[in-house]
Amino acid sequence: MTYAGVEDRNAIEAEMPWADRDIPPTLWGQLSRTADRFLSRPAVSYQLLSGPQDKAETLSWSQLRDQTAQAANLFRSLGVGENDVVAYVLPNCNETISTLLGGAVAGIVNPINPLLEAEQIAAILRETDAKVVVTLKAFPKTDIAQKMAEAVRNAPHVHTVLEVDLNRYLTPPKSWIVPLVRPKNPGNHHADVKDFRKEMAKQPRTLSFADSAGDRVAAYFHTGGTTGMPKVAQHTYEGMLYNGWLGDRLLFTEEDSVMCPLPLFHVFACHVILMAMVFSGAHVVFPTPAGYRGDGVMDNFWKLCERWKTTFVITVPTAVSALMQRKVDADITSIKTAFSGSAPMPMELFKRFESACGVTVCEGYGLTEATCLVAVNPPDGAKKVGSVGIPFPYTDVRIIKVAHGEPVECGVDEIGEICVSNPGVYAGKTYTEEAKNVDLFHYGTHLRTGDLGRMDADGYLWITGRAKDLIIRGGHNIDPAEIEEALLAHPAVAFAGAIGQPDSHSGELPCAFVELVDGAKVTEAELLEHARVHVHERAAHPKHMTILPELPKTAVGKVFKPDLRKHAITRVYNGALEQAGCAARVVSVIDDKSRGLVAQVDPNGADEAQIGEVLGGFTRPWEKAGQGTAAAV
Repeated sequence: MTYAGVEDRNAIEAEMPWADRDIPPTLWGQLSRTADRFLSRPAVSYQLLSGPQDKAETLSWSQLRDQTAQAANLFRSLGVGENDVVAYVLPNCNETISTLLGGAVAGIVNPINPLLEAEQIAAILRETDAKVVVTLKAFPKTDIAQKMAEAVRNAPHVHTVLEVDLNRYLTPPKSWIVPLVRPKNPGNHHADVKDFRKEMAKQPRTLSFADSAGDRVAAYFHTGGTTGMPKVAQHTYEGMLYNGWLGDRLLFTEEDSVMCPLPLFHVFACHVILMAMVFSGAHVVFPTPAGYRGDGVMDNFWKLCERWKTTFVITVPTAVSALMQRKVDADITSIKTAFSGSAPMPMELFKRFESACGVTVCEGYGLTEATCLVAVNPPDGAKKVGSVGIPFPYTDVRIIKVAHGEPVECGVDEIGEICVSNPGVYAGKTYTEEAKNVDLFHYGTHLRTGDLGRMDADGYLWITGRAKDLIIRGGHNIDPAEIEEALLAHPAVAFAGAIGQPDSHSGELPCAFVELVDGAKVTEAELLEHARVHVHERAAHPKHMTILPELPKTAVGKVFKPDLRKHAITRVYNGALEQAGCAARVVSVIDDKSRGLVAQVDPNGADEAQIGEVLGGFTRPWEKAGQGTAAAV
């Protein structure tokens, strides 16, 4: 069937309750069902290098099932039970997939972002009480092995480290050179170190233990990562399989080839895409260890799509922005749809991408705490650019405000907090730390996302702001608190506020505002350097610093960030207009009841189309001053 709007969503729900769907209760059960149906069809492909003719490895569905069983058996042989954790800190490769699936079958799998610092990785290993870690053997141009040696030293319950060697994906002469230039493998910790593939090869290709009897927690995913201890969300089989079922029912069939250059530590790649493959039997391609960040991936992207006869492109706005700076230099007529998530896509970018590539772009919305998927612009229906579409089947989204201490549902187009209930929400137990689940739900069922939004009369969901104050840089969550704490440690700083300033490429970049101690003297450049030294994660380093005579504050003395956002929007938009040689200027930023912050622009004689071309690259809307109706949404 088509999926064109609310009527189709309601029709799917009317077929039967979610609990009556014919879905196995475990991941192994669903993987076995799909492998039985599509034994020799391709399941996953991976290439270490980005060239359209470079060596690639493809696993069929039967091979993927076999390797999943071997990995799960290996983890069980190392003492991992259903309640024990297998963590992995890996770039994308086929071993990452077998670790993810095998870890979730044997116990609880915990993907960790390899871009985090060793201190943060160690904190996650301690929080999840990981027993086994799968990571990279020392390899040129990556410091993962070095960071992991330090992290494991500070995670005393890790007893085994299993190493993956990427050299097997290379061909001579490169494969001969790597052993000669490989960095020294850092040991210097308490855990046993073993070769992952050699140990896995010793295991049988069928499960050597009984599969789980039913639903249980099967994955831990950390959120954010810029503070010393990211929060860890718990995901159940039901939530993972729900995400997979959605992909199968609404998007993919076994005939599809899906290009997914996203990291396999993130819910988008792991749950939205890989689980959808496990349901539908579609073929997914992961190019290079770093995906879109990999050497040559952007330059070769369209040729890679031609090579793999891609029908679906999985992307994020930052990647689309980079792709639009490159010519379409290959036959991409096989591509039907691009599925974009992680951050809103600016309207101008949306239009350019659809026009240049001849594809349909579907924007979605999800979050780690809900296992992932919440809403999507329907593939076969109206796509309201700037909205995140309609809630998925079996997903109940409510816009809620609190009045007199009680939750109250908002009316049409009234802004409130987005709250979600669906099979991916582990009600009452979202986080591993019980204290973090307090006050996280309304009615005991609906997860408070921390995102502010509204529902329009057609049932489309719009995100207007974030109650959490997170800065989202290219889909990566940055907690402003770490930036603020680092700045407050400077003796000249009395108050600090960090926010996300608009950026046409990344959506947002961190910037900071400070108020100085009376009589103190320091330059903005010196404060930027102080932040660079004291903010641990590179992605969180502020890109701009503003010293104000006094920061705006609430009645209780808290820094009032909406005013800082208005300041940043004005500065960034006017800078972009000036650079483009456009005379228009932002004269104010208003807080619109249904659209959030809107820049008011005085054209100063400039053509409206020219203004739109410049400001259309940003996600925040603008309108002509005094107009009252957005010229860009």
